[in-house]
Amino acid sequence: MGAIINFSVNLDNLDKSKIVKGKKGNYYPLTLSVNDEVSQYGDNVSVFTTQTKEEREAKAKRTYVANGKVVWTDGNISAVPREEQPAVAEADDMDFPF
Repeated sequence: MGAIINFSVNLDNLDKSKIVKGKKGNYYPLTLSVNDEVSQYGDNVSVFTTQTKEEREAKAKRTYVANGKVVWTDGNISAVPREEQPAVAEADDMDFPF
């Protein structure tokens, strides 16, 4: 295990149009960023809605949904090779508790 990171997601900040329909359920694409420095609030983790290539190129503002902190690490975290993202489902076609 490389790290344990605690965070809570603010469901009110989720853009339901970005929900991804998968083979085993519906998913929401999130990006977790671990920072080298601790914020004034004691956090060093940010979680935001994953941006498309077009959104990144347009320098669109990120939608932050959580902050957190690394609570344990063994110092060995490895990057995983990138894969293609599945298609985005229509939020109106799904039943959500929020």
